[in-house]
Amino acid sequence: MDFQVVVLAGGTSKKLVPLVSQEVPKALLPVANRPVLSYVLELLEASNLKDLIVVVEGEDAALRVSGWISGAYVDRLHVEVAAVPEDVGSAGALRAVAHHLTASDILVVSGDLVCDVPPGAVAASHRRHGAAVTALLCSVPVSGPSEAGSSGGKDKTKKPGRYNIIGLDPTRQFLLFVATGAEVEKDIRVQKSILRAVGQMEIRADLMDAHLYAFKRTVLQEVLEQKNSFQSIQQDVLPYLVRTQLRSEVSSSNGFVQAEENWNEKDATQKIQNLVRGTIPSFHERYAFGPNGSAPGFDTHKCCVYIASKNKYCARLNSIQAFNDINRDVIGEASHLSGYSFSTHNNIIHPSAELGSKTTVGPHCMLGEGSQLGDKCSVKRSVIGRHCRIGSNVKVVNSVVMNHVTIGDGCSIQGSVICSNVQLQERVVLKDCQVGAGYVYIVWRFSGVLRRLFFDKEWTLSCALLLLMENPFFKGRLQ
Repeated sequence: MDFQVVVLAGGTSKKLVPLVSQEVPKALLPVANRPVLSYVLELLEASNLKDLIVVVEGEDAALRVSGWISGAYVDRLHVEVAAVPEDVGSAGALRAVAHHLTASDILVVSGDLVCDVPPGAVAASHRRHGAAVTALLCSVPVSGPSEAGSSGGKDKTKKPGRYNIIGLDPTRQFLLFVATGAEVEKDIRVQKSILRAVGQMEIRADLMDAHLYAFKRTVLQEVLEQKNSFQSIQQDVLPYLVRTQLRSEVSSSNGFVQAEENWNEKDATQKIQNLVRGTIPSFHERYAFGPNGSAPGFDTHKCCVYIASKNKYCARLNSIQAFNDINRDVIGEASHLSGYSFSTHNNIIHPSAELGSKTTVGPHCMLGEGSQLGDKCSVKRSVIGRHCRIGSNVKVVNSVVMNHVTIGDGCSIQGSVICSNVQLQERVVLKDCQVGAGYVYIVWRFSGVLRRLFFDKEWTLSCALLLLMENPFFKGRLQ
């Protein structure tokens, strides 16, 4: 389709600490024991979009992502991994690789997207309308936008903290207004000139920007060059294009809309008067479909949307709450995305996994390669990674346990995330917690009171206990 694809894979996102680290960047966080980036790559591959630029923040993270891609997708995809500085934002990342973009149209996809909407459908809609930008919009996840963030794996009853406010034309094909992020928490104001131009606008608060966009390359590069302060596609680039589409008859010699600063109050007043007098066609008349989907005679750019049907799954892994939700969904209601074959019990237990006597692994669960569970364990709606060692009488509910984790007898894990190489001592109870990679969680008693402590992976347990015993407060009290 002559589309160049850019996948924005992030780096070590602060929103996902302690799940991410130098060893495990965001793109490699596991969803159903697969790196989250694999879901986007295979979605693109299914649409025959195989020539990709994957942009990663930070040199170390880029090396790790590149190493994984070269092993997992050899002979399947042509991928160039580009490292950019950390915290540049999505627009900054695109700006950094803009000199590599040569195709007439660019498809920009967030690397944390897990969905089953074909990118090819968005690209085809973009071409059909001759749009400057086409954004994929999906129904808001049941648990609310992942920006709301919550540190647990609770059931999906949490109310969302923020919505996108989207304004659409009556055909629901053109994007007329957008408010995102902190804007939504304020009073929303819509310019009268927009309302007069469009005649009608449908306001929606139930749609999520999926961070999958098709751009006309010349328009995208022009905005990135002219607006050096823009950092976010969603919060800066897209709203700017939407605001200027009704002003685009004021254009420079190269056909691109002039900078916003050149649109003054006098011009706006005159154009509103012309609209009222009927000397300028209305928005819908200007954008009425012609034989080739365009409206000849007007130098304008179109901002379009592709709205996925409600039965499509679409979520972004951009918070800890979203990490829990997506892992649970991909082994539950969205199991078709996992790439695995489920058993008659509606779960996935690797043939090499071992289960003790009277141990149960319920439906919508996954047990990875080489993992072992002791006697009388119970696993419900959870993902357990590879080569884990789990003792007896352990309960794991609504949780994600990554690789090489050791869990002692009698532990209870609920609504939590346990990263790789963690060790939990016997009878540890975790609820709505996240344990970073390599930590040791111990339980001890002094003066009859139960105490808990985490130790970093670089400390041995014996050294940590020795330091505690030398502390005057603890000396003589440890048992």
